[in-house]
Amino acid sequence: MRVEWVSESAWNTQALRAERGIAQEEMAALANIERSHMGKIERGEHMPTLALILKIAAALDVSAADLMAVTESNLRSKTEN
Repeated sequence: MRVEWVSESAWNTQALRAERGIAQEEMAALANIERSHMGKIERGEHMPTLALILKIAAALDVSAADLMAVTESNLRSKTEN
């Protein structure tokens, strides 16, 4: 489940960032995260801590709960199919 969660979380972060027209470098600056670290999170190479999830959610102007709910919902629908 860890791999699926990291992958789905990464996709959701990328999708929301792109939807808002924010470049990865700008996103990293908004979240106060190193750009290379942001890249690893978005590629699913790093599982973000709760502190990072909170920073990313704030930078995307969504609640961490909403960000996690989307990830959970997507994972559930994938396992049901």
